[in-house]
This record gives sequence, structure tokens and C-alpha cells, in this order.
Amino acid sequence: MKAIAVVMGGYSAEKIISMKSGEVVMNFLDKSLYKPYAIVIDENEWKMVDGNTSYTLNRSDFSVDLNGQKIVFDGVFIAVHGAPGENGILQTYLDALNIPYTSSSAKASELSFDKGKCNDFLRNNDIPCAKSVILKKNDDIQKDFLINTLGLPCFVKPNSNGSSFGISKVSNVDELLPAIEKAFSHDDNVLVESFLSGTEVTCGVHNLNGVVQTLPITEIVSENDFFDFEAKYEGKSKEITPARISEDIARKVSERTIEIYKLLNLDGIARVDFIITNGEPFVIEANTVPGLSKGSIIPQQAQAMGISLTELFNKAVNHMLVGS
Repeated sequence: MKAIAVVMGGYSAEKIISMKSGEVVMNFLDKSLYKPYAIVIDENEWKMVDGNTSYTLNRSDFSVDLNGQKIVFDGVFIAVHGAPGENGILQTYLDALNIPYTSSSAKASELSFDKGKCNDFLRNNDIPCAKSVILKKNDDIQKDFLINTLGLPCFVKPNSNGSSFGISKVSNVDELLPAIEKAFSHDDNVLVESFLSGTEVTCGVHNLNGVVQTLPITEIVSENDFFDFEAKYEGKSKEITPARISEDIARKVSERTIEIYKLLNLDGIARVDFIITNGEPFVIEANTVPGLSKGSIIPQQAQAMGISLTELFNKAVNHMLVGS
């Protein structure tokens, strides 16, 4: 039986979501086919957790000494949102050890995680994105330039973070600097982005059957001003699957999702978020390790397609191990 390390936790504020995703994978991965082990990582310690007992993970070869028995892993199911699971750091480490994993490559992960660079790359490939400006810590913040370039309202967000941590919608000039300061508390680079009015949707995508396929599209209706952390994870939104959009627009979203998946050279399960403005899907971001908790969007989309979590996770691990 193949030993699968389900890695969760991480170094960012997204750790709390990652732990939920990892727990769901542990619960639903088919234990008649695979032996899952919970690996919890943070900046101070990497450990295997078994009930109330933990065992230090040997980072030199990604193994665990379990009561005198050395446990080595046939593959890694990455459930770490944010650093180091989505920015390519964990992938680079596993590549060096020749251990396969269930996500995009280190290079693809690094590009997708950097929202500014990723959007520039997609724009250069004729994919519609919002206008944006990248700010670095200690930059001289030119409020007039930002407002003249991007308009109001606009969004201010950490450049390399997810789960809507540190994001603000800025409606007037007095809100701009506090929003930038808030975003800098989560990242050294901040993305200021023009506001797009329209319908927010998100589309899951995978290549677990050997071809790139999309899942049913989900429409996001937030009770808050935008799809923030509270809306995402604390029930302050409606997530409607399938989305209430026309067949033509749904086809355009699905085709654009597949195009982006291929352009970014993604692998495994991913998700692409859009705002539909005047019938045109504008990319918000691509997620290489989307949430997998019971309340997350990918499980909802899989259910709408008649795919159980066990089937989805089994396919992800099988794809990792044999490439199909």
C-alpha cells in the first residue's frame, strides 16, 4: 500500500484553512488503496501527527521515525495554501528528493502565486485582467498616480497571499494609505487593482483523466462588500453551482480556464477566479492549491458533477504516482 504524506499547515495566515483542507483529505482518501499520514508544518517545526502524538519529520529525506520504523513516503498530497505550498518552495524541496506531489511544478506555482507577475504574463497572452500597480515596501506612495491610473473604487491586496487576508476595497482617497498598510502587514509587495463591476465566478479545473477538464462553474454572491475572508469561510456569501450565467458565457469561462491552465503549465487540481464584465471574463487569480475543506468551492463543484471527494482525491494521487 502506498504511503501518502498529506501536508498541511504552512507559514502564512492561510494555515487555518489549510488544516481544514488537510483533515478532509485525510478523512476521504481511500484507505484501502493508500495509507495517509498527516504532516503538519510551520516555520518552527515539521512533524507527523497521529492523534495526540507527534513525531518530528526528518527534513534531510522527508522521513519519520515511527517507534523504530522509518516511514518514507511514495508521494505528497499538498494541502498547504500560501507559503510554502503555493509559491514553489515546497515543490522545489520535494523535487530535490525526487518525491512526487499533487500540485503544479515549482516554476508554475511561483508564477501563479505572484499575482502581479501572473497577471502581466496573462495580459501578454491576451487574457483580460484588471489594471494593476505593484508597490514594494519603502516605496514612495503616490496616491494621485494610483487613483488616476486605476480609479475608485479599487482593491488593495497582498501580492502573494490568498483566502482574502489583508484585502481592502478602497472607495475614497482617505482609505488608500490605511489599506496599503494593512496589505503590507501580510506581504512585502502589494497589488493595487482597478475595480471590475460584474458577476464573480470561479471555475475548478484538473487533468486527472489525462486531459484538461473543467468542473461546474460557481457564482459568488457576497453579503459583504466583496468576497472577503468572512464571506468565504464564515457563511457571509452564497455560492451557487452551477452559476446563473448563459451557456455562451459559461462556455467562454470554461474555455478561458483551460487556456489559462495550459498557459501557466498547471497540473493536478486548480481553480481560476473571474469577474464577468459586459460578457467578458476578467481573471482575478489562479489558485494552484485550492481549498478542499467541506465548505470549499472545489468539493462543491465536484459534488455538482457527481464526483465524490474520495474519487477526486484518489484520482489526484493516482495522477501524481502514474501521471494519468
